[in-house]
Amino acid sequence: MASNGNSSTAHKPRGSFILFEGGDRCGKTTQSENLVKHLSSKGVDVALWKFPDRQTAIGQMINAYLQGKTETDDAAVHLLFSANRWEKRESMLAALSAGQTLVVDRYAYSGAAFTAAKGIPGLDLEWCKAPDKGLPAPDATIYLSMMPEAAAKRGGYGSERYEKEEMQRSVAQRFQDLRDATWHTLDAARSIEAVGSDVTRIAEAAIEACQEGKPLEHLWL
Repeated sequence: MASNGNSSTAHKPRGSFILFEGGDRCGKTTQSENLVKHLSSKGVDVALWKFPDRQTAIGQMINAYLQGKTETDDAAVHLLFSANRWEKRESMLAALSAGQTLVVDRYAYSGAAFTAAKGIPGLDLEWCKAPDKGLPAPDATIYLSMMPEAAAKRGGYGSERYEKEEMQRSVAQRFQDLRDATWHTLDAARSIEAVGSDVTRIAEAAIEACQEGKPLEHLWL
């Protein structure tokens, strides 16, 4: 669950945190990029963020792991992913406070879902959520739902460590266990345009709520 931020800022307009989550190759990149273009065309101050941020020192370690170039203990790599989000926290808070809307491709839900999906004793969902408690929470989470078999037919599938159908099915179940009040589940097997229409509706409602003073919440406190 998320908790309210400082009530003294509850009525101050701010940017909205719009998150895309889902399995690999479900269309998050396409939809997030299209949303940023649409919002920009409407005059919204908006930026696209992606996690992991592979440009930081921690992100480069994660990138090597995801590409299969290095091997790392599963608990350790989970904490690296979390650290990568924490190192961006202050920048995220500053952007939202300044009125910039952030469209984010993957976040802490992915971190928890992918590690818990491995089924390693001791690394259950609650353990996986713990390092990210207190991070800024999204105002709207758009979960793009797609069967792993369909995702596997998309270009580039299988190029990274977790792009295996059995793993993706397990990840999808963990995502369902993480659902909260911010979530909107969309059928990603539809056309790009049909999914995009729903995405725009959800995003614009979230932006309006934040302009009206919706307080920022924090993850899992």
